[in-house]
Amino acid sequence: MDSLNGVELGVNVPNFGPGTDPGRLRDWARTVEGLGYDLLMVSDHVAITPDVAEQYPAPFYEPFTTLSWLAGITDRVRLGTTVLIAPYRHPLLVARMAANLDQLSGGRLVLGVGVGWARQEFEALGADFDRRGRVTDQTLIEIRRAWANDKDYGGGHIPLWVGGRSTAGLRRAVRLGDAWHPLRERVDWLRTAMDRLRVIAAEEERPVPEFAPRILLRLTPSALPDDERVAGEGSLDQVLADIDALRDLGARSVVLDPFVGDPAETERPEVAWQALATIAAHRRWEKDT
Repeated sequence: MDSLNGVELGVNVPNFGPGTDPGRLRDWARTVEGLGYDLLMVSDHVAITPDVAEQYPAPFYEPFTTLSWLAGITDRVRLGTTVLIAPYRHPLLVARMAANLDQLSGGRLVLGVGVGWARQEFEALGADFDRRGRVTDQTLIEIRRAWANDKDYGGGHIPLWVGGRSTAGLRRAVRLGDAWHPLRERVDWLRTAMDRLRVIAAEEERPVPEFAPRILLRLTPSALPDDERVAGEGSLDQVLADIDALRDLGARSVVLDPFVGDPAETERPEVAWQALATIAAHRRWEKDT
């Protein structure tokens, strides 16, 4: 499907919450692919500690397992993580699982990674919260080394999207990523951050990575004040304008996140599906005209 104004559009599917089960995940996958979206992504948590459960309650389906299953019931849509928490797993395990999933899905994987935020979950897993940035850097180095040097891993062509909003996160994306993958930010913040990203790339004498933001998708009946909303939130015209603005900033991929924040939403996904259908219909209309 041709992308809206030349931008590949993806969807962050909730793989958690009281309404989520294998059947619901299957319905999500078929809806996303059926509407013509380019990419289906899921999130990552391993130990559903109180700090995680407050926002993303159980059941929480592990991303590699979930995407492997969804790969078998989809044909075209690319599959990815937004984001895999790098310090939670041994880098060679991540390299192997990602390469196998990419092979099993016919080369459809995008590996988005981040440093994580849930201190209690780090403690439950015996991971060092305070060193998570350095561990993430080393994990990405080891993953790339495994893919490059061991044909059994075979993941050299898997795109690596690196999340993070700090200067260290931007530098990590420049040094180790194929794309910078910020989550749920304002357009004006992203515009300033892209300037910072270009400066860092020049300092590192490296190419500017691709820009692949994940934005909220919350359609409202009327426009919202621009100073009170993040990208992807507001009237249809505002959301479409946001996507245009992100394209103008260099985005080749934009991931829409229809989860507004209430876990009960997972029990009534039709609201999110309608919003996604509205965006998809606009894409089809643009193509026809």
